[in-house]
Amino acid sequence: MDTSRSTYTHVLPDDRDLADQLLTVRAAEGDVDAFAVLVRRHTGPLLALAFHLLGNRSDAEDAVQDAFLNAWRRLPEFRHDAAFGTWMYRIVTNRCLAILRSRHHAVPLDAVPEPAASDPGSSPPRTAEADATAAAMTAALHELNPDQRACWILRELHGLHYEEIAKVTGTSAQTVRGRLFRARHTLQEAMQPWR
Repeated sequence: MDTSRSTYTHVLPDDRDLADQLLTVRAAEGDVDAFAVLVRRHTGPLLALAFHLLGNRSDAEDAVQDAFLNAWRRLPEFRHDAAFGTWMYRIVTNRCLAILRSRHHAVPLDAVPEPAASDPGSSPPRTAEADATAAAMTAALHELNPDQRACWILRELHGLHYEEIAKVTGTSAQTVRGRLFRARHTLQEAMQPWR
């Protein structure tokens, strides 16, 4: 088996930011194919982020599409002081926060996602309890203010570090720590009956 060929064509995980940087430079110069690669590479995590923030798949898809259109227009201004993925997280988060701030505070019933299919080996009471716990957690997340929710989702569901979240949200790491503390405290209180 010839491994020299795969060495040059395969992008290693450590090289992803470098590959993204090259693609963003090419896309900023008008290379639509390079931008298409960036879109394919980052759409999944960005959709997950938007869905967790907005609670509605259609709104999440619209927010991510708007974010990519915005990024395409602003690519010539991109300074590479952050990774492309971090920049996109920021654009999507800002778009979602704007949507959340414009909404009424009531959460429509269809915004709470249906629980995932249960393990066939589990008992109906356990399944019902797991479903109720998941629904309670979703409702508790929607009760957080948008800035706290964004920080919590970026940290707990997307695994970003405090400094990365600060870049995404346009705040300091200290502000992120404070928002996460308040979000965790609020969620802990809301989930107390489910312990």
